[in-house]
Amino acid sequence: MIQGIDVSDWRPSVDWNGAVFGFARATEGDTETDPAFDRHRAAMERAGVLSGAYHVARPAGDPAVQARHFLDHAGAGLLAVDLRTSDGLPPAEVAAFARRWCAEVGRLAGVSPIVRTVRHFAAEGNCEGLGELPLWIAAPGRPMGKPAVPAPWTTWALHQYSNSPVNLNVFAGSLEELAAVAARESRGR
Repeated sequence: MIQGIDVSDWRPSVDWNGAVFGFARATEGDTETDPAFDRHRAAMERAGVLSGAYHVARPAGDPAVQARHFLDHAGAGLLAVDLRTSDGLPPAEVAAFARRWCAEVGRLAGVSPIVRTVRHFAAEGNCEGLGELPLWIAAPGRPMGKPAVPAPWTTWALHQYSNSPVNLNVFAGSLEELAAVAARESRGR
Protein backbone atom coordinates (compact mmCIF):
# COMPACT_ATOMS: atom_id res chain seq x y z
CA MET A 1 0.00 0.00 0.00
CA ILE A 2 1.10 3.56 -0.65
CA GLN A 3 0.31 6.65 1.44
CA GLY A 4 -1.60 9.76 0.43
CA ILE A 5 -3.34 12.85 1.74
CA ASP A 6 -6.53 14.62 0.73
CA VAL A 7 -7.20 18.29 1.42
CA SER A 8 -9.55 21.19 0.85
CA ASP A 9 -9.56 24.84 1.83
CA TRP A 10 -10.12 23.66 5.41
CA ARG A 11 -6.35 23.03 5.44
CA PRO A 12 -4.63 26.08 3.93
CA SER A 13 -1.24 24.35 3.84
CA VAL A 14 -0.05 20.77 4.15
CA ASP A 15 3.32 19.08 4.56
CA TRP A 16 3.39 16.63 1.65
CA ASN A 17 6.55 14.81 2.88
CA GLY A 18 5.89 11.08 2.99
CA ALA A 19 2.86 11.28 0.72
CA VAL A 20 3.03 9.46 -2.61
CA PHE A 21 -0.33 10.72 -3.88
CA GLY A 22 -2.76 13.45 -2.97
CA PHE A 23 -6.21 14.78 -3.75
CA ALA A 24 -7.46 18.34 -3.40
CA ARG A 25 -11.06 19.44 -3.56
CA ALA A 26 -11.54 21.35 -6.80
CA THR A 27 -15.26 22.03 -6.95
CA GLU A 28 -18.65 21.51 -5.33
CA GLY A 29 -22.05 21.55 -6.96
CA ASP A 30 -22.79 23.56 -10.10
CA THR A 31 -20.60 26.62 -9.44
CA GLU A 32 -18.48 26.49 -6.27
CA THR A 33 -14.70 26.24 -6.54
CA ASP A 34 -12.26 25.56 -3.71
CA PRO A 35 -10.13 28.70 -3.24
CA ALA A 36 -7.12 26.62 -2.10
CA PHE A 37 -7.17 24.13 -5.00
CA ASP A 38 -4.53 25.76 -7.20
CA ARG A 39 -2.21 26.25 -4.22
CA HIS A 40 -2.64 22.62 -3.10
CA ARG A 41 -2.12 21.30 -6.65
CA ALA A 42 1.08 23.35 -7.04
CA ALA A 43 2.37 22.11 -3.66
CA MET A 44 1.71 18.49 -4.66
CA GLU A 45 3.57 18.97 -7.93
CA ARG A 46 6.55 20.62 -6.17
CA ALA A 47 6.67 17.68 -3.75
CA GLY A 48 6.58 15.12 -6.58
CA VAL A 49 3.22 13.76 -5.41
CA LEU A 50 0.85 12.11 -7.92
CA SER A 51 -1.97 14.62 -7.82
CA GLY A 52 -5.69 14.29 -8.06
CA ALA A 53 -8.80 16.41 -7.79
CA TYR A 54 -12.22 15.67 -6.38
CA HIS A 55 -15.68 17.15 -6.80
CA VAL A 56 -18.22 17.28 -3.98
CA ALA A 57 -21.44 16.15 -5.66
CA ARG A 58 -24.70 17.97 -5.00
CA PRO A 59 -27.32 15.55 -6.36
CA ALA A 60 -30.08 18.20 -6.45
CA GLY A 61 -28.12 19.90 -9.25
CA ASP A 62 -27.47 19.00 -12.87
CA PRO A 63 -24.90 16.16 -13.21
CA ALA A 64 -23.67 17.29 -16.66
CA VAL A 65 -23.21 20.89 -15.50
CA GLN A 66 -21.34 19.69 -12.40
CA ALA A 67 -19.11 17.36 -14.42
CA ARG A 68 -18.14 20.14 -16.83
CA HIS A 69 -17.60 22.58 -13.94
CA PHE A 70 -15.30 20.05 -12.27
CA LEU A 71 -13.29 19.30 -15.41
CA ASP A 72 -12.90 23.01 -16.15
CA HIS A 73 -10.97 23.30 -12.86
CA ALA A 74 -9.49 19.86 -12.13
CA GLY A 75 -6.82 19.54 -14.81
CA ALA A 76 -5.05 16.26 -15.48
CA GLY A 77 -4.39 13.52 -12.96
CA LEU A 78 -6.59 11.42 -10.75
CA LEU A 79 -10.28 12.37 -10.82
CA ALA A 80 -12.81 11.57 -8.11
CA VAL A 81 -16.32 12.38 -6.98
CA ASP A 82 -17.14 12.76 -3.29
CA LEU A 83 -20.61 11.28 -2.94
CA ARG A 84 -21.80 11.61 0.64
CA THR A 85 -24.85 13.85 0.60
CA SER A 86 -28.31 13.22 -0.81
CA ASP A 87 -29.58 16.82 -0.83
CA GLY A 88 -32.82 15.29 0.48
CA LEU A 89 -33.33 13.10 -2.59
CA PRO A 90 -34.22 9.39 -2.41
CA PRO A 91 -31.35 6.92 -2.99
CA ALA A 92 -32.49 5.97 -6.51
CA GLU A 93 -32.29 9.62 -7.62
CA VAL A 94 -28.90 10.13 -5.96
CA ALA A 95 -27.56 7.01 -7.68
CA ALA A 96 -28.97 8.14 -11.05
CA PHE A 97 -27.28 11.53 -10.58
CA ALA A 98 -23.98 9.82 -9.74
CA ARG A 99 -24.12 7.49 -12.74
CA ARG A 100 -24.81 10.44 -15.08
CA TRP A 101 -22.02 12.53 -13.50
CA CYS A 102 -19.51 9.68 -13.83
CA ALA A 103 -20.58 8.98 -17.42
CA GLU A 104 -20.15 12.64 -18.35
CA VAL A 105 -16.68 12.79 -16.78
CA GLY A 106 -15.80 9.57 -18.60
CA ARG A 107 -17.04 10.97 -21.90
CA LEU A 108 -15.28 14.33 -21.55
CA ALA A 109 -12.06 13.30 -19.82
CA GLY A 110 -11.59 9.81 -21.25
CA VAL A 111 -11.23 8.29 -17.78
CA SER A 112 -13.73 6.94 -15.31
CA PRO A 113 -13.59 8.66 -11.93
CA ILE A 114 -12.97 7.20 -8.50
CA VAL A 115 -16.01 7.26 -6.20
CA ARG A 116 -15.44 8.47 -2.65
CA THR A 117 -18.17 7.66 -0.16
CA VAL A 118 -18.90 6.28 3.29
CA ARG A 119 -20.29 2.84 4.11
CA HIS A 120 -23.71 3.86 5.41
CA PHE A 121 -24.39 6.18 2.45
CA ALA A 122 -23.61 3.43 -0.06
CA ALA A 123 -25.55 0.86 1.99
CA GLU A 124 -28.68 3.03 1.65
CA GLY A 125 -28.52 2.53 -2.15
CA ASN A 126 -27.08 5.93 -3.09
CA CYS A 127 -24.24 4.32 -5.07
CA GLU A 128 -26.23 1.71 -7.00
CA GLY A 129 -24.70 1.02 -10.40
CA LEU A 130 -21.24 2.37 -9.52
CA GLY A 131 -19.63 -0.92 -8.48
CA GLU A 132 -17.36 -1.09 -11.55
CA LEU A 133 -15.65 2.17 -10.58
CA PRO A 134 -12.80 2.28 -8.04
CA LEU A 135 -14.02 2.79 -4.46
CA TRP A 136 -12.42 5.37 -2.17
CA ILE A 137 -13.96 4.57 1.18
CA ALA A 138 -13.85 7.24 3.89
CA ALA A 139 -13.63 5.22 7.08
CA PRO A 140 -11.51 7.04 9.67
CA GLY A 141 -11.10 4.95 12.74
CA ARG A 142 -10.98 1.65 10.85
CA PRO A 143 -7.55 0.00 10.81
CA MET A 144 -5.43 1.23 7.91
CA GLY A 145 -6.20 -0.85 4.83
CA LYS A 146 -9.09 -2.69 6.48
CA PRO A 147 -12.26 -0.75 5.72
CA ALA A 148 -15.70 -2.33 5.60
CA VAL A 149 -16.64 -2.47 1.90
CA PRO A 150 -20.26 -1.58 1.12
CA ALA A 151 -22.33 -2.84 -1.81
CA PRO A 152 -22.23 -2.39 -4.75
CA TRP A 153 -18.44 -2.86 -4.40
CA THR A 154 -16.64 -6.03 -3.43
CA THR A 155 -13.24 -4.41 -2.89
CA TRP A 156 -11.72 -1.01 -2.19
CA ALA A 157 -9.03 0.98 -4.00
CA LEU A 158 -8.42 3.84 -1.56
CA HIS A 159 -9.08 4.01 2.16
CA GLN A 160 -9.20 7.22 4.19
CA TYR A 161 -8.21 5.76 7.53
CA SER A 162 -7.58 8.94 9.54
CA ASN A 163 -8.69 12.55 9.59
CA SER A 164 -6.21 13.90 12.10
CA PRO A 165 -4.04 15.88 11.73
CA VAL A 166 -4.97 15.68 8.02
CA ASN A 167 -7.00 13.19 5.97
CA LEU A 168 -4.67 10.22 5.55
CA ASN A 169 -5.30 7.62 2.85
CA VAL A 170 -3.79 4.44 1.46
CA PHE A 171 -4.07 2.96 -2.01
CA ALA A 172 -4.25 -0.83 -2.33
CA GLY A 173 -1.45 -1.14 -4.86
CA SER A 174 1.66 0.50 -6.24
CA LEU A 175 2.28 4.03 -7.50
CA GLU A 176 2.35 2.65 -11.05
CA GLU A 177 -1.07 1.04 -10.54
CA LEU A 178 -2.52 4.26 -9.15
CA ALA A 179 -1.05 6.29 -12.03
CA ALA A 180 -2.73 3.84 -14.42
CA VAL A 181 -6.10 4.74 -12.86
CA ALA A 182 -5.57 8.32 -14.08
CA ALA A 183 -4.60 7.14 -17.57
CA ARG A 184 -7.06 4.34 -18.18
CA GLU A 185 -9.62 4.70 -20.92
CA SER A 186 -13.24 5.18 -20.03
CA ARG A 187 -15.35 2.10 -20.64
CA GLY A 188 -18.14 3.99 -22.36
CA ARG A 189 -20.36 4.65 -19.35
